[in-house]
Amino acid sequence: MTDYAKLDAWIDAHFDEEVTYLQQLVQVPTDTPPGNNAPHAERTAELLKDFGFEAEKHAVPEQEVKDYGLESITNLIVRRKYGPGRTIALNAHGDVVPPGEGWTHDPYGGEIKDGALYGRAAAVSKSDFASFTFALRALEAVVQPSKGSVELHFTYDEEFGGLLGPGWLLQKQLTKPDLMIAAGFSYEVVTAHNGCLQMEVTVHGKMAHAAIPTSGVDALQGATKILTALYAQNRLYQQVTSKVEGITHPYVNVGRIEGGTNTNVVPGKVILKIDRRMIPEENPVEVEASIRKVIADAAAEMPGITVDIKRLLLANSMQPSPGNKPLVDAIQKHGEAIFGEPLKAVGTPLYTDVRLYGEAGIPGVIYGAGPRTVLESHAKRSDERLVLEDLRRATKVVARTLADLLA
Repeated sequence: MTDYAKLDAWIDAHFDEEVTYLQQLVQVPTDTPPGNNAPHAERTAELLKDFGFEAEKHAVPEQEVKDYGLESITNLIVRRKYGPGRTIALNAHGDVVPPGEGWTHDPYGGEIKDGALYGRAAAVSKSDFASFTFALRALEAVVQPSKGSVELHFTYDEEFGGLLGPGWLLQKQLTKPDLMIAAGFSYEVVTAHNGCLQMEVTVHGKMAHAAIPTSGVDALQGATKILTALYAQNRLYQQVTSKVEGITHPYVNVGRIEGGTNTNVVPGKVILKIDRRMIPEENPVEVEASIRKVIADAAAEMPGITVDIKRLLLANSMQPSPGNKPLVDAIQKHGEAIFGEPLKAVGTPLYTDVRLYGEAGIPGVIYGAGPRTVLESHAKRSDERLVLEDLRRATKVVARTLADLLA
């Protein structure tokens, strides 16, 4: 029996244990916001200790977290050193958006039905806490490597941009792996992703009684003018196409609008929160300057309207890198062997905190347990779920990949 077959057999023999581990991770809420995620890190560290893995707990200072808009963050690193050679990091994030409405299963129950495990973060990305942990356990049980190192990075700031998750660990020089794999889905290996610019636009007018509207300046009318200008950009963006397979064109989305005080008052202030996705070929500085000009020009057409523009997030794109070829080659080889079909190397329109490793000079890819599309997983929607067979097979692919990279 080859080492590959032995790895597969070990994972099959311990799969019920892996599923239980994932259920326990899902059952500890990590709604972000509010972002009180230190308790989940504590629970994860306890569970890892049961497997013989000592997790270093790196708590981000409380004031730093609060200034960021969250409540608590403790990032975890498990270091397993076998000998001289390269270090491979496996990163997954535990923070997740709140469950929202419409669930038919308990979002923190970890229930299993028809071969799928339901719960918030079941697919994105507590599933890869499980796949990465059990791939590492299988590697040590079967291959017993004598070269290189593996690190587990379990972090808690992906939803807010990653700066207090992987970004904080890298900035504090707590880790510097040679290669990394980040949580993803099972049927493709992602080598590039979009960037994201998020902004808050406050449109100022002048409040007035609705009976005498001419005594005021309607901020909502100003906001409407700005919205029309922003949405017009989407028609232009469709003409800008990316050369990266899986990524199409830039686009802008207005995700939140709030303002006004009452139905009988001309609104004096309206706030827009916008999200501008950037393809890898775009320059973020130019994108931000352009979108600010669109907003300012639209506001200038409305007498009495002024705007304040605040950047909330600037997440750079993840660029294709020749340095990740060993990862891509190994995952594609074992992915085809396990799943029985080729795994394409593609880009994704999402943005992730993997870019922070890339900016630190660490080549990486996105691969893990999950379906073909985000839509199938119900990530960020009700009834998020993970098909357990995808978890089993992805764990095998990652274990085999680690064996190759540390050989």
